[in-house]
Amino acid sequence: MHILVLGGTTEARRLAEDLVAVDGMRVTSSLAGRVARPKLPPGEVRVGGFGGADGMAEWLRAHHVDAVIDATHPFAGTISFNAASAAAAVHVPLLALRRPGWVPVEGDRWHVVESLPAAARLLPELGWRVFLTTGRMGLAAFAGLDSLWFLMRSVDAPEAPYPSRMEVLLERGPFSLEGERELIRRHRVDVLVTKDSGGEATAPKLTAAREAGIPVVVVGRPPVPPGVPVAATPEEALDLLRGLLR
Repeated sequence: MHILVLGGTTEARRLAEDLVAVDGMRVTSSLAGRVARPKLPPGEVRVGGFGGADGMAEWLRAHHVDAVIDATHPFAGTISFNAASAAAAVHVPLLALRRPGWVPVEGDRWHVVESLPAAARLLPELGWRVFLTTGRMGLAAFAGLDSLWFLMRSVDAPEAPYPSRMEVLLERGPFSLEGERELIRRHRVDVLVTKDSGGEATAPKLTAAREAGIPVVVVGRPPVPPGVPVAATPEEALDLLRGLLR
């Protein structure tokens, strides 16, 4: 039984660990290759794109894949829809593994928007010193905000275009609450921008922002393709996979 895991997330690595422990299960994890030194999961690993939905469908056929699990980042929307098209074309089951999104609590000052450009349009109304935690992709949306200062955190160095007044932190989570408090204090951050990635590794920034009383611009997630069953944890994904393969 050959399972393709579209990965790159912590949950994808955990799922690969669970799958390779199952007798008779061959597991291939596919990574996009956007991170210079990714943490590799167990099992077989491929790196790079497929060439769209048609290219993925051809790969599924050529490698005799029996099921696909989309465990990509919640904001990797394009590959999710390509996976849905490819799986349908080859007639193999597909499921998605998505960690639950964050939920605001009392004291949060969230402004939920639908995209990075929408976040950029809102920023001048909220603050001047921006903690930008949306990753290095999509920085062009903020490039024209010359009157604002940005602290941008990413695993790898960004490429232009990006804001003219920007300091870069090259760090990988998880991040501690105390560290996030100190970062906001030291850099005099007065607004945070984040994607609703969910999970615990980067959630402390939300608590630190709430304690500091600063607004948070939250970019909402793109939808999962219609008809694709969704699991919230690797354990749920494995149970769901077993049901789909019966």
